[in-house]
Amino acid sequence: MGVTSGAVWGRVEQQDFRSRVRGALLGVAVGDALGAPVDGLGMEEIRAGYGVEGLVDLAVGYGRRGAVTHHTQLTLFTVDGLIRAQVRRDTGAWHPPTDLHRAYLRWAATQRDWGPDERRKDDGWLAREEWLYARRDPTRALLLGLGDETMGTLEMPKNPGEAGPEAVARSAPFGLLVGWEPQLVLQLAVECAAQTHGHPTACLSAGAYAVIVHTLARGESLDGAVQRALALLAVRPGHQPVSDALQHALGAVRQGIPGPPRVEELAGDGTADGLLAASVYCALVGEDVRHGLCLAVNQSGPSAAAGALTGGLLGALHGETALPPGWLAELEGRPTVLELADDFAMEMTQGPALHGPAGSSPGWLARYPRA
Repeated sequence: MGVTSGAVWGRVEQQDFRSRVRGALLGVAVGDALGAPVDGLGMEEIRAGYGVEGLVDLAVGYGRRGAVTHHTQLTLFTVDGLIRAQVRRDTGAWHPPTDLHRAYLRWAATQRDWGPDERRKDDGWLAREEWLYARRDPTRALLLGLGDETMGTLEMPKNPGEAGPEAVARSAPFGLLVGWEPQLVLQLAVECAAQTHGHPTACLSAGAYAVIVHTLARGESLDGAVQRALALLAVRPGHQPVSDALQHALGAVRQGIPGPPRVEELAGDGTADGLLAASVYCALVGEDVRHGLCLAVNQSGPSAAAGALTGGLLGALHGETALPPGWLAELEGRPTVLELADDFAMEMTQGPALHGPAGSSPGWLARYPRA
């Protein structure tokens, strides 16, 4: 797996990139937190609990407002794995899917252990964040897929019949690899999805979502990003359900006033392709970030995943300053998300200065060990 030659990063370009990285990761988290309290509830139940307009503000979930779910947890470990892959590249050990699998195993440990284990010297800093040890309803597919050391691959995927949206919901960070060619971004997201969700629809949905985020992070439009994903999907075996879902989302934009029925129609039975389509639709028709996120979560399905996916798109498109500040103020783990986002942006723009032929930063290698 290769990458393109590194871009020349001026100060303005670095600042724009960092804003989009922050926007994407905070967007995933805030959309996840918005949808968590109503996840799996029907629209009548949502309206009974929150009024005729449905949920329009953060609500209490897991004992507090702004609590995130396993979608955000795994997204953060995806970022951690990508940074570690870049750091390990210096050693000649260049296989990002393996580095991501190790990161996902570190997340799996948070779901079993009471708290950080200081004896694990190779964990790095993220796995020592105590708030990440909260168990937030991870699905059986995630726990089974990461239940042992064996890594799922495209040839031998874990849970080959599993088409749920969880692998897509952790895939925004792949799209932030703006120095990579889009087809390689798609391939990495697909390979990493197969570690827990081996159904072709789940894998290709993860790849398509990563390409859309990638195109947005490069400053292009959402419609253009979807077209880019469709073009790359077209050559992939088994792409038709995902391509059809994206085309359905584009067509739905012109079909009347947005509302729960349209989002539910796109989301279907809550599989990866349906949630991808619903999130693209909500990001396209949302009047602003708040409206797009509320549209995504007010539906009878996986509201947390829909919010996370829509938030990742809108954050990558508009940057962090477009996100609702009142929601960010209450977001669980916001300092960690910001710290990780800035580390990712620094690694991608200034990696050689942190670990390269001219010397390495001991502090950086303690945060992201090469082991």
